[in-house]
Amino acid sequence: MFNAITHSQIYVLDQDEALDFYVGKLGLEVNSDVDLGFMRWLTINVPGQPERQILLEKPGGPSMSAETAAQVRDLVTKGAMGAVIFSTDDCRKTYETLSGLGVEFTEEPTERPYGIDCALRDPFGNPIRLTQPKA
Repeated sequence: MFNAITHSQIYVLDQDEALDFYVGKLGLEVNSDVDLGFMRWLTINVPGQPERQILLEKPGGPSMSAETAAQVRDLVTKGAMGAVIFSTDDCRKTYETLSGLGVEFTEEPTERPYGIDCALRDPFGNPIRLTQPKA
């Protein structure tokens, strides 16, 4: 049946601001940026891994009503719409690099049973974790 997950989606409140954060600060790359008329199809991926994309979607039509879009925007700012977890070879170094770029973290790198990880939020409230799995 299925052989891969190709796209995941997170809601963002401003797609240009999302690009500045995810590409400009986190170092991801734009995979596609297409005006479909009814929406902007904007995907990013880890450099060199285009087979796994994240859709940066702005809440709204045609898939939801104005009322629902307002509720989703509210939930995004509360960090209640899901999370993204990225793996890294060196969590502490990535933390230092991103901190130097002005990324604000909600948790510093911490030893866990599964490795080292830390946490941050994107400019809209979406939670993001960076994880260095144990060898």
